[in-house]
Amino acid sequence: MDKNFQEEFTQIIKFQPPLYKQRYQFVKDLVEKYKPKKVDLGCADCSLLWMLKFCSCIEVLAGLDICANVMKEKMHTLSPLPVDYLQPSERSLTVTLHHGSVAHKDPCMLGFDLVTCIELIEHLEESELKKFPEVVFGFMAPSIVVISTPNSEFNPLLPRVMLYRHPDHKFEWSQAQFQSWALETARCYNYSVEFTGVGHPPTGMEKVGFCTQIGVFVRKCPQTGESVQSEKPTEAVYKTVFKAVYPSLKDEKYLQNAVISEVIFTAQKIKHRLMSKHKEYGDDSERRSKFQPSMDCFSDHLGKVLVEKHMEPFVSGNEVYIPLTTIFSFPKVNRLCGTFEKLCKLIAGKVTLSSDGSAVVFNIEHENEEN
Repeated sequence: MDKNFQEEFTQIIKFQPPLYKQRYQFVKDLVEKYKPKKVDLGCADCSLLWMLKFCSCIEVLAGLDICANVMKEKMHTLSPLPVDYLQPSERSLTVTLHHGSVAHKDPCMLGFDLVTCIELIEHLEESELKKFPEVVFGFMAPSIVVISTPNSEFNPLLPRVMLYRHPDHKFEWSQAQFQSWALETARCYNYSVEFTGVGHPPTGMEKVGFCTQIGVFVRKCPQTGESVQSEKPTEAVYKTVFKAVYPSLKDEKYLQNAVISEVIFTAQKIKHRLMSKHKEYGDDSERRSKFQPSMDCFSDHLGKVLVEKHMEPFVSGNEVYIPLTTIFSFPKVNRLCGTFEKLCKLIAGKVTLSSDGSAVVFNIEHENEEN
């Protein structure tokens, strides 16, 4: 939230990478460590949300901010891109932005694994700060809460900082003040807390502490569903200003498209190799017969085909037959479908198959005419 101001006044002490990027990287490293599926954060300009949407473990990302205009300026960066539809991810991902105050309770904020409040609490009025612990630690009660805030002891090292680092800050705490507040909050809501930070002080001034101080709160015991339900408000108080549901292979529609595309691609590769070998034999009917076994072998029950996994692709007249068992043996097709039965179900009616449904069929008459 303070990165523009910070770039302006850090003329003597230069942070590499910039301090806001260090904060974001801290959160990303925490996500990689704990693998939360549902993450909520004060979103501001959506930069951290955009960064976290690439973390493969996250399935739900929610952002909350009191300033809707700031969110609306950047929320387009959270929309799926064309490549997301061409190559859907194996995980589901929903990104939602809410307009509201962290001092208010809303049922849409329940069930999150990780809540991050990066450079947020110092913007709260005293009345909001008093409500903040009950909302975040009592009501939302995620497994992990990350709170970062400026360390006022570092301010004398920063040029142009007379009182606070940002004109909207209502306060800035020393290390002792932040730790006192954090420890009391952790005790009240049954959390443990560890202190760290980003932005190292100059050599010889280690007692000043980090430029940004961070508290990582971890809930000591699971929150029971009953305790959350009893506190659940009856009405929503936040306004949803943005929602994006990314295409995912968990959606049958996208999975089917992906499977059909991969089956055709795989079958085409096999056909190309087969035809290359087939042309090597020219018009030698004795040798070509090796590629044209009787169609009787494809008229048996599908169960027999499953047993005869040695069955090879072959050419018969103007048609090429690629057994589904051969296609299913390819790692990507196998991973997408999981079972042979699922493969058959997903491509039924979408791919040209033999009469018994056991092989993909290509008609090469037109190709032969061109050649």
